[in-house]
Amino acid sequence: MHHLSSRRWRAAAAGAAALALVLTGCAAEDSFSYTPPEQVDAALPDETTAQLQAAVENAMVTTGATGAIVGVWVPWSGTWVTGLGTQSVEDQSEITTDMTFRIADVTRMMTCDVLYGLVDDDVVELDASVPEYVSGVAHLEDITLLDLCNGTSGIGSSEATVKGMWFNTPERVWPALELASFGLGQDPVTPHTTYRDSDAGYLLLGLALERAAGKSASELIAEYVTTPLELADTSLPGPKAAAPGDIALSGTYLPTIEGGVDCAARSEITVMSASTGFTDSGVVSTIDDLGRYVQAIARQGLRDEGAKPGRFSTPLPAYGGAPSWYQATGGAFLVGPLVGQHGWTPGYATAAYSDPTTGFTVAVVLNNSTAGSSPAAYLAWELAAIASKVPPAAGETAPEFGLPFTAEQYHQAITDNAICATPPAAE
Repeated sequence: MHHLSSRRWRAAAAGAAALALVLTGCAAEDSFSYTPPEQVDAALPDETTAQLQAAVENAMVTTGATGAIVGVWVPWSGTWVTGLGTQSVEDQSEITTDMTFRIADVTRMMTCDVLYGLVDDDVVELDASVPEYVSGVAHLEDITLLDLCNGTSGIGSSEATVKGMWFNTPERVWPALELASFGLGQDPVTPHTTYRDSDAGYLLLGLALERAAGKSASELIAEYVTTPLELADTSLPGPKAAAPGDIALSGTYLPTIEGGVDCAARSEITVMSASTGFTDSGVVSTIDDLGRYVQAIARQGLRDEGAKPGRFSTPLPAYGGAPSWYQATGGAFLVGPLVGQHGWTPGYATAAYSDPTTGFTVAVVLNNSTAGSSPAAYLAWELAAIASKVPPAAGETAPEFGLPFTAEQYHQAITDNAICATPPAAE
């Protein structure tokens, strides 16, 4: 059975149908092979890459990041996968595309992948009650595992309460239930019908899936996500404090001073315990793996075609008053035609989005988390808007594909939310 290498973004084998999934029976059991959409094997045009690079560099300056890794895959035109900047002001080592980093809230999508995998394998049910699998949360008897995945549990988030402890003691190992308790301690909102960003919900979901399957979350993500998709450089590490890989992108943050942050004094936090994020934000990856992953999941590529229920079929507004094109469900955000996720974890801000119809994909990480998750999201959307206008390569036809926002809109949003001085506008 042929497997595509996960370490390089390859075009599908000649003759393979675009957007095809191949399920092949091997020996006595079914074995899975994922085939990504066909991808033009060429660089994006210089004019486009210059625009893309300028967008990334603007985001780096405004967030205090010294380095970024970015991938843009336009199946009908080409790719742009590169590292920009340096590890730090002191360490002028160039950023390379094989560096690993923490993917932050993209982990949530993987946790939901495991949930749906276990449901398809008849291990759990989507409407199972949370206390059936997690002790100490009897008051959540009306909340289901699906609610935890969809962000409709009503549970609050722990992040604001504990982030100071994360930065002060990055080596600390957090029991997931203790970490979730800070979110559980907040007043809930009405469940089932409202989306609420809740790290605590994904921590509880991870605990429930471990209990249901009798395996660790790391083992489950390997079994249901990284092995089927051949993501050789992607994993949920154990709790011992470590860098996110042998060749790791440095993770940094800016210390707080009166009136804001000190953009001249970055603190490094590359080494820390993955228990800080666990099944909410603890996974590590590379840019190629991240692009391959989000492209597959946007198309629900880990599930049999037509599997019910559809994971992204009943989205809710991402927040009160959100644009109609910005919704959330299934551990993901739906941004116009794009499906993906964005977030921050100490040291890193990450975003990854893909169009399920065409395979158009963007992924990016900034190596400073001080500004939170918005700049990574805005940058991914700005990059998507730039790349969506790229002409097709010779002999290719551009599909009908458009976005409900402009590159200028999110370039301005990044600049307006700057925490460090922005460069003067070009004359």
